[in-house]
Amino acid sequence: MTGSATHDPARGTLTIVIAADTFAPDVNGAARFAERLAAGLAGRGHDVHVLTPGLSLRNHGVFREVIEGQEITVHRPPGWRWFPHDWLRFAWPWRAKHYSRRLLDEVPADVVHSQSHIVLGRALTRVAHQRGIPVIATNHVMAENVLDFTTLPPLLDKLVLKLAWDDAKRTFDMSRAVTTPTRKAAEFLEATIDITGVIPISCGIDKRNYTPDFSERDHYRVLFVGRLTTEKHVEVTLEAIAKLVTDIPNITFDIVGGGDQRRNLEQTAQRLGLSDRIVFHGRVEEDQLRASYAQADVFAIASIAELQSIATMEAMASGLPVVGANAVALPHLIHDGENGYLFEPGNVDDLADKLRRVLTADPVEYRRMQQASLDGVEIHDIEKTLDTFEKLYRGEPL
Repeated sequence: MTGSATHDPARGTLTIVIAADTFAPDVNGAARFAERLAAGLAGRGHDVHVLTPGLSLRNHGVFREVIEGQEITVHRPPGWRWFPHDWLRFAWPWRAKHYSRRLLDEVPADVVHSQSHIVLGRALTRVAHQRGIPVIATNHVMAENVLDFTTLPPLLDKLVLKLAWDDAKRTFDMSRAVTTPTRKAAEFLEATIDITGVIPISCGIDKRNYTPDFSERDHYRVLFVGRLTTEKHVEVTLEAIAKLVTDIPNITFDIVGGGDQRRNLEQTAQRLGLSDRIVFHGRVEEDQLRASYAQADVFAIASIAELQSIATMEAMASGLPVVGANAVALPHLIHDGENGYLFEPGNVDDLADKLRRVLTADPVEYRRMQQASLDGVEIHDIEKTLDTFEKLYRGEPL
């Protein structure tokens, strides 16, 4: 079934099925993008359905869920926890095609948009391809990121990695278009699995949701938002904070987000004598998250595995200077010396120096960096992202 009889897919509203192996209530960049995409499309009048793992083996079915203020139809097959990971849930791979066929039997999809090539995204792509339903694929994955959670020996990890990318290529070859959040990420994907024409499309944010603070004040509050996992390297920022205590006696560090590394990071903070300066907020509600950005003075991200970093864009929309690792996609957002600084990945002294420059900048220089962040995030407006995906769904040229 390739379209609804009640509308013209070329011009009117569309029935869109999104496959997301991670979605609300998960907190990570891929889930947040899928939520914003689904809500944004629903807000434009499209009929949006999301296929994503259930919250448990018992809590599954078809639900009407409010996502970013919009009601979305969410199809949740039984979900299993992957216990080496702090939140990951998955549907049984050998049942994924069954769930996909059942959904597409019930929903007259005009297009399928896969957010991963792992389980549900892989299965829904294959079933849609068999039925002649066009597929758009977005890659949020650096497969290397999941190796910490396989619990396999390193030699087997390499084999799993090769098999995963080989299967990703087969999945992407069934898609009308393949996208990823940045040009750097597109180049990475093209080189890794030998495909061409990957389209960079920003995940996008609604900058109207964030409130910059231009008041003059002492600058000493450092902020990180994200999952507390090994590739984020939050310990590098902790060590940099410890080096700045003498120069900036009232320096503090707010860490927003949960993850399997929280206990290790708390122990590191204690070892460095920073326990009274570090606040681990854990996962917070959206209004608390926006307040955290508004109260901070600089956003610090030491991650070496960002395909875009929604949190960095949110910080920029909040008018924060940003200091980040010169790795993967962060240089697309952080322009060294303009809206903040890049530092050599893993180099604690370099990070401390760059944080010092921001926190001790005079008011005119600090305000200039704030404005540069606001200017730089303009091109990542969510409405532009939605416009681009609508064209892809309809087969229109970009």
